[in-house]
Amino acid sequence: MLSCESSTLRVLVVDDHDLTRMSLQIAFSCEENIQVVGLAKNGQEAVEMVKNRQPDVIILDLQMPVMDGWSAANIIKDISPDTQIIAYSSVEDNSSDSMVNMDAFCKKDVSTNELIGLARRLGERVSKG
Repeated sequence: MLSCESSTLRVLVVDDHDLTRMSLQIAFSCEENIQVVGLAKNGQEAVEMVKNRQPDVIILDLQMPVMDGWSAANIIKDISPDTQIIAYSSVEDNSSDSMVNMDAFCKKDVSTNELIGLARRLGERVSKG
């Protein structure tokens, strides 16, 4: 069935800092055709949410308690290989070995508009299949 409606980008935000999670939720929720489908405070919560909420794009902090972003990305790509993952970190460790299951790297000091634009571009990959 064809639809005239543009598809909504489903975003999961994963960060152990409450303020970062809430700020990103507000920023993404204010955007047209973007829905924040979940907020997780560690990689383990993110893995569970991917199973239930099927996000298109994940904003994934790398350094978190319980399960870090690198470990979570490995599991997420096994569960949902088309889900696009943005490594979102204040630490610049974007060497090719550590970023094997990440689709993009974004430092936390990037502007909100740049992060949203990156999420939209990655979301287009999912919709085009």
